[in-house]
Amino acid sequence: MNHSQADTVLTELHYLPNVAFFVQVQAFQKIVLEVNENYVKQSYRNRAYILTANKIQALSIPVSRENKGKTKLKDVRINYSERWQNLHWRSLYSAYGKSPFFDFFADCFHDILYSKYAFLLDLNLSLLSKCLELLSWHDKQIILTDKYTEAPENQWVDKRGQIDLKSAPPGDNSGSYQEYQQVFGKNFAPNLSVIDLLFCEGANANMIIRQSSPRHR
Repeated sequence: MNHSQADTVLTELHYLPNVAFFVQVQAFQKIVLEVNENYVKQSYRNRAYILTANKIQALSIPVSRENKGKTKLKDVRINYSERWQNLHWRSLYSAYGKSPFFDFFADCFHDILYSKYAFLLDLNLSLLSKCLELLSWHDKQIILTDKYTEAPENQWVDKRGQIDLKSAPPGDNSGSYQEYQQVFGKNFAPNLSVIDLLFCEGANANMIIRQSSPRHR
């Protein structure tokens, strides 16, 4: 694979993506996000997984009922009739309030979650950009597709469909994930949302991602 082919990755946009997502994109300078795909229900696109005192917990963003059926991801609206922001933030505080780096990062995530973005795309993109910043991946360039990409350009590496709840589930130990000290539990729970890693390890999160590898499909 030459340099131009290894420069750009094509993948999906997730809510507070898991570690596998960041392992997937780490080697690429340009991250092309497929935002013209049909929205996939019950997927990482609106779900993130964290570790609480009792279990791995899903944080799910409700979307508007008008989005039932085939709707492009970029057109999916967030449903604010449910007070999901309060639920997500209480869950994050309960799970990570005593973590080493919660006080360093909590405000920025709180502000984004409560910004009341109309579209799921905008919320997810803002959170992804913040995560890249906290990982010090300042060289990464995010690009959004302007139409659905059937056949990616030659220099793009197509990773769509490789990070989903079946191939890379929360707690998945089939890959080789670098362990780190989590807030709860005696057994390490791999491949949670990167927010788990950031709150627990801070600047060390970058190195842990680079030392990890998910299961290959």
